[in-house]
Amino acid sequence: MNRRQKEKKGSRQKKLIIAAVLLLFTALLFLFGKPLLSRIPVNDHAPDYVTRMYLKKNSFSRPGERLPEVKNIVIHYVANPGTSAKANRNYFDNLSNPVANPAGTKASAHFIVGLEGEVIQCIPMTEIAYANYPRNYDTVSIETCHPDETGRFSDATYASLTQLAADLCSLYGLTAEDVIRHYDVSGKACPKYYVENESAWEALKADIAVKLAAQ
Repeated sequence: MNRRQKEKKGSRQKKLIIAAVLLLFTALLFLFGKPLLSRIPVNDHAPDYVTRMYLKKNSFSRPGERLPEVKNIVIHYVANPGTSAKANRNYFDNLSNPVANPAGTKASAHFIVGLEGEVIQCIPMTEIAYANYPRNYDTVSIETCHPDETGRFSDATYASLTQLAADLCSLYGLTAEDVIRHYDVSGKACPKYYVENESAWEALKADIAVKLAAQ
């Protein structure tokens, strides 16, 4: 075999190797890539029923930092009975005011579910929220309003929360088991009722799973 023939054979072998690698990559992407890639927030694809009321960018509630991936959806309760989603959204927005926030508190959430089932989005899903330290950079957070000190959600709130959680799971290729409590991140008793009543929390996740399966 002369030099030219060897070069031609080597070139053919390289092409075959490249084709095989591309074929393998395509197969792996088809089998596993979609849920993995969907965990990367590339756009702000909130459901249509969500009202966007973004916080102004500031260092106390909306730092504008990129959210690189989403591994879990985290449920919170506002710990302020009877307050509305809008009131809690405005609280986050006012943290940038040194008069209203002399302690320099940092707090926010991507979404707030209200007492009547309304859903407000405070922060784009491409950015972090100050909600789940030390996991602000791989979680999406949902604050949830409640009518009384027990922290139990109203029927309207519960219905919207489980639907929102299911829609977010679908968007990011997650399951209901990837929906966790603030308690599971930090040990804080939040959301209170669903930390104190484990069966209620399991039922909530089961309801999310049902709505997710229906999509």
